Amino acid sequence: MTHHLDASGLRCPMPVLKARKALKEVAPGEILEVLATDPGSVEDFAAFCEATGCEMLESTEKDGVYSFRLKKPE
Repeated sequence: MTHHLDASGLRCPMPVLKARKALKEVAPGEILEVLATDPGSVEDFAAFCEATGCEMLESTEKDGVYSFRLKKPE
């Protein structure tokens, strides 16, 4: 199952903090897809995945919107 979080318009560190909170509702092995507009979120989510053990399945950018697909560790 894929869960969605729209953190567009939020500045660092809010997208990561909202993702951390949203992951509490995500079962192990499921996906959280996050949208963000803060360019700093690319580095923030890379560090977040290292710290939490989440797997970054995808990180893309289109027209200033960054999309991250995170898999919660099992």
